[in-house]
Amino acid sequence: MATEIRVPALGESVTEAIVGKWLKSAGDSVSADEPVVELETDKVTVEVNAPASGVLGEIKAPEGTTVAVGALLGAISNGAGLAVAKPAQPAPASPPQAPVAQAAPPPAPAKAAPAPAPAEKGNGEMPPSPAARKKLAEVGLDAVAVVGSGKRGQILKEDIPATAPKPAEAAPAPQPDAEPAAATPAVQALAKGAPVPVPVQSLRLPPAAVDAAREERVRMTKLRQTIAQRLKDAQNTAAMLTTFNDVDMSAVMKLRSEFKDLFEKRHGVKLGFMGFFVKACLQALKEIPAVNAEIDGDEIVYKNYYHIGVAVSTDRGLVVPVVREADRMSLAEIEAQITDFGKRAREGKLGIADMQGGTFTITNGGVFGSLLSTPILNAPQSGILGMHRIEERPVVRDGQVVARPMMYLALSYDHRIVDGKEAVAFLVRVKECLEEPQRFILEL
Repeated sequence: MATEIRVPALGESVTEAIVGKWLKSAGDSVSADEPVVELETDKVTVEVNAPASGVLGEIKAPEGTTVAVGALLGAISNGAGLAVAKPAQPAPASPPQAPVAQAAPPPAPAKAAPAPAPAEKGNGEMPPSPAARKKLAEVGLDAVAVVGSGKRGQILKEDIPATAPKPAEAAPAPQPDAEPAAATPAVQALAKGAPVPVPVQSLRLPPAAVDAAREERVRMTKLRQTIAQRLKDAQNTAAMLTTFNDVDMSAVMKLRSEFKDLFEKRHGVKLGFMGFFVKACLQALKEIPAVNAEIDGDEIVYKNYYHIGVAVSTDRGLVVPVVREADRMSLAEIEAQITDFGKRAREGKLGIADMQGGTFTITNGGVFGSLLSTPILNAPQSGILGMHRIEERPVVRDGQVVARPMMYLALSYDHRIVDGKEAVAFLVRVKECLEEPQRFILEL
């Protein structure tokens, strides 16, 4: 008996995923709890394990397919079941009973009836996704007339509006003489006050033939689509401003250099810079609570807890795991948590719960050599601190020009909640704590 492989529950607010990669092929032996397929959600990549041992049968959801929670991905049969299925195929090839086969032609046309199915493949190697098939039926369009943008030419739901105008809107042919633009679906939708989706393909001109041959189209992962959407939503929603300051890192670097070996020996984790920045931000957040707040409708929600998101760059995109209750943690505990997050992020093993509930975010472009940037808010948060590279610059100390290791800091904030005075005061407080680490050690 076959055991079904279905899409598991993916976490709060996650209702669908994209089949990213099958780790096993049909016919491969699998063990119980062995990963067989990767699903890409808008937050993380999830591995689906085999529910039982056996042989992977037919794959129902190919790579690139969008699947809902609970959808069938494939099935696992035991070894015997597969062995029985294979001998069953030679049976039709028994030519000795030719007279009987002659009498059987009537059933043959019945089996040939499903032959039109290949036409549903369209111009690609894979059939349209379930959502695309439904859309094709609604529009009344043949799959062959649509160019798919999915993996191996699969037609996706998003491809249909870009290539298939609704028949009802194409009917008023007399109007083009008077005012052709008025007959377009976009103009009609705009007249009704409805949002007009703009296909990505329409935003670029067709490339020259010599250039088109050297282009490669790769479908955006679910995570990348979500990152793009959330960043754009943050820009469209928040009244976002950025204020800057610089910090002399001499004290932190001296402290780190002096105690890093003893720290690692005592706590089993390296002493980095991020722990100092988390501690400094905690001190500033307690003094400027608006930066730790968010807007909910016509209310401001002030959060009396501190969950600090730390941005981590991975091959799949940027993720922001959250150090929860950071104000109750020691410097060593914060460093250990951040190190663990970084490792699991690169291995694709972060859970959805690891990235929910943040109240403030820190991002470090300095690890890539960034000198200065304006980070975008991680909505619905009201503040994000940008760290940058440390470099020696001439500064004046006690009337003398000296070289000091300096870093530019950037605080992007939502001006709807945070006033300019508060934003500047926050960044100055962070600067003071870093230039005199004893301040946050003594909570001064």
